[in-house]
Amino acid sequence: MQPRYELIPEQKEPVRHGESMFPLKRYITILSDLVPVVTPHWHEEAELTLITEGHCTYHVHLDTFEAEAGDLLFIPPAELHSCKTDPSVTGIRLVSSTFVFHTDYLGAELTDICSVKYIRPIFNHSIVLPYIIKKGHPVYQQILDIFYEMETVYEKREPGYEIKLKALLFYTVALLFPFKQKENNRPQLENEHINKLKTILEYIDIHYAEKLTIGQLAQMCFFSEYHFMRFFKKYIGVSCLEYIKNLRLEKAAAQLTQGELSVLDVSMSCGFSNLSYFYREFRKKYGMTPKKYIAEKKKVENK
Repeated sequence: MQPRYELIPEQKEPVRHGESMFPLKRYITILSDLVPVVTPHWHEEAELTLITEGHCTYHVHLDTFEAEAGDLLFIPPAELHSCKTDPSVTGIRLVSSTFVFHTDYLGAELTDICSVKYIRPIFNHSIVLPYIIKKGHPVYQQILDIFYEMETVYEKREPGYEIKLKALLFYTVALLFPFKQKENNRPQLENEHINKLKTILEYIDIHYAEKLTIGQLAQMCFFSEYHFMRFFKKYIGVSCLEYIKNLRLEKAAAQLTQGELSVLDVSMSCGFSNLSYFYREFRKKYGMTPKKYIAEKKKVENK
């Protein structure tokens, strides 16, 4: 079976996770009223995540999950996914710990039975493992124990830790494999829509500072403007124009905390030609002015 996604280099997240010889890295994610969302993206690596605090809404492929503290998530490679909290509630709303790893680390390019029968089908999506593992799932406790052991091994980095981490990931896949589903259960049209969506999101992410129109984006999908607007909102949950505005605000917020540019320069570099409009929309999204945001973000980072 052919991969359901054509892995176009220009569409993927431009970040290397881990090192070429050890393509695994652990991340701690904190979402709050200051940073309430991880925007839709994809990358060649898989993810194993534990929600340690709070709750959120995960979007994986075309599925939506409510996740809370204690839940585990397995995101396969090249799968479009995002995560968001409720920005109307102040304070930390989500903390998660994630291991991001390339399937080459598990020998996806080898020709042994483990690669051919298990690892490669996960990479090319001919087999899909459960996205979310909640309490009560038959292998939940075993995978939770594995995750805690991975964190300990990763932090201590004692001799042989790379082998231990690889073994623990293999064990995780083995535990989840009996609960797999065949990818051909999903309609081809669904896969085509995801491909189009990936292309649009990547284009917006690259050109967000430029003038973007619905007509321009619709043409990329060979849709009418009306069809495109319905298509985008159906899969992303907000209108395309709202998504672009939110992405620009998030890019601006990230630049503001770096302290290298003035508020005016940041707003202009992120696609806002009107400073008053930028201030109004920034306050609406984050509940404070850009300068207040900078101060609050520093407080959170220094805790």
